[in-house]
Amino acid sequence: MTPSDRRNPPPPAFCGRIVRAAALCCALLLPGLASAFDLNDVATRAKALAAQPFQRAEGRLPKELQQLGYDRYRDIRFKGERALWRAEKLPFELQFFHQGLYYDRPVKIHEVSGRAVRELKFNPDDFDYGENKVDPATFRDLGYAGFRVHYALNTPKYKDEVLVFLGASYFRALGKNQRYGLSARGLAIDTGLISGEEFPRFTEFWIVKPEANAKELVIYALLNSRRAAGAYRFVLKPGGETVMDARSRLFLRENVSKLGVAPLTSMFFFSENQPSDNDDYRPEVHDSDGLSIASGTGEWIWRPLVNPKRLLVTSFTMSNPQGFGLMQRDREFDHYEDLEVRHELRPSLWIEPKGNWGTGRVELVQIPTPDETNDNIVAYWVPDAPATAGAPISFDYTMRWQMEKDRRPPTAWVQQTRRGRGGYQKQNDGSIGFVIDFAGPALDKLGPDAKVEGVVSVDGNGELLERQTYRNDATGGWRVSLRLKRVDNDKPVEMRAYLRGDNNTLSETWSYVLPAN
Repeated sequence: MTPSDRRNPPPPAFCGRIVRAAALCCALLLPGLASAFDLNDVATRAKALAAQPFQRAEGRLPKELQQLGYDRYRDIRFKGERALWRAEKLPFELQFFHQGLYYDRPVKIHEVSGRAVRELKFNPDDFDYGENKVDPATFRDLGYAGFRVHYALNTPKYKDEVLVFLGASYFRALGKNQRYGLSARGLAIDTGLISGEEFPRFTEFWIVKPEANAKELVIYALLNSRRAAGAYRFVLKPGGETVMDARSRLFLRENVSKLGVAPLTSMFFFSENQPSDNDDYRPEVHDSDGLSIASGTGEWIWRPLVNPKRLLVTSFTMSNPQGFGLMQRDREFDHYEDLEVRHELRPSLWIEPKGNWGTGRVELVQIPTPDETNDNIVAYWVPDAPATAGAPISFDYTMRWQMEKDRRPPTAWVQQTRRGRGGYQKQNDGSIGFVIDFAGPALDKLGPDAKVEGVVSVDGNGELLERQTYRNDATGGWRVSLRLKRVDNDKPVEMRAYLRGDNNTLSETWSYVLPAN
C-alpha cells in the first residue's frame, strides 16, 4: 500500500504478491436461450472448461500501460456519468476498471436482461486518462480489468461504491459507514504450501439487470486456473450489514492438495498483543484483529492475530462449522489514531455455511510482513474430503460484511489481549505476561463477588508461572492475567483460556499462538 492508498485504499489486496494466474475465457452462446440465465449455465461452461487442457492466456497490454506506476494507474478513472444503468435511474449502477499495473488480463462482462445476454464491450471513451500521455484510440480492443457496483448505501442523494471485483478472484464489499479493508476470494489453492500457491481467476461475469425497485443484485462468475474451474452465483444485498449469498460449483482438472473454501485475506501489522518495534505514533495497525470460529459443537473460539517472524500455519479441526470470520472487533478510534486510514471503520467478514460442510478444518495462515503494505493473513475452510479431479464439489455460504453488530457468542467474548510485563512483573526473568479481558451478557448479570474461574492451559513448550482471574471494575467484565516462560525460544507456544462459573462455561475460548523468537 503506497501513501496514496492510505487516502483512498485500492480494491483487493494480494498478500504482497502480484497475482498473475491466467485463464481461458469460455465463450457464451448468446442467442437462443430457452430460459432465464442461471447458475447451471455457468456450471455447464465450467465443467466443459475443466475437461479441456488448461491454456494460459497471455496479456496484450500496450507498452505504455505495462509501465504505469501505481499513481499513474490510479489517474485513469471511469467517467461516472457513463455508469451502466445511470440513465435509467436504476438503484444499482456499474462502473469499470481499466487494465494496467498488475491487472494485465481482461475479463469478459455481460449484462443479463430477462432471456437476453449481451457483452459489455470496452470503450476507452468511458475513461478519463488524467495526466497520462497515451492515445486511447489504440486501446479499442483492450477489455476491462474488473468492475464495481454502486448503490445509495449511506444517503439517498449519492450512490456509494459497495462492491469491487478486481484481480484474480478477489473482491471486497462495504456496509453502511464502512471503509475498505479485508478481501474475500472465490477460491484458494495450496495456500501456505512449499509447492507454492495457485491463484484462480474470475475470467467472465454475467450481471443481471436489476428492476426499478431492486434491493439486491445478482452476479454470476466463471473461475479458471491450472487445476480448477468453477461457477459462482453471488446475490449482493447492501445495507448496514452488507450480505452476499454465494453458491459455488467446482470442477477440478487435477487433484488438489489443499482446497481453501470461502477464503478471506487481510492485514495485521501490530496491536496491543504484539506491540510495534518501530517508532510509530499509532497504537495499532491492522484491518482485522482476530479469527473467530463458531464450531459445530457450540464452542466459540477467538484467535488473536499476530505478525510472526516465520510463516505460521495453524488450524482448528471440526465438523459442520456454524461460521468463521476475520474480525475487526476493536472499534475505538483512539486505539488507532490514524485519520487517513481509519482502521476502526474496516469491516469484519463472517462466513456462514449453508447445509452440512462435513468434516474439515478452519485454517489460518499468518505471513511475516515488515510493514502495512502487504495482506499477510489468510483464513479458509479445508474439507477433509479429497479434492480429486472429475468429482464435482459444491459449497454454499453467506458472507456478512459487518461493523457494529458483528457475530459474537451469546455468552461472553474476548474484548482485548495485551502482552507485556507490568507492576511486579517488571523484573527481567525471561517471563512473558498476558492480560485477557472478557465482556458480554453472561458476565453482565454476575455480581462483583461471583466465583469466576479462568481456566488456562499451555502446551509443552510453555511453563505457566502464574494465573489470576478477577473482575474488571472499569468495564464490568472479567480479566485473566497470566505469566509464562517459553521452553524453546525457536518454537511457538499455544495457549488457551476461558471463563467458568458454577461448572458452566461463561465465555468463548481464547486461543493464542505466541510465535517463535
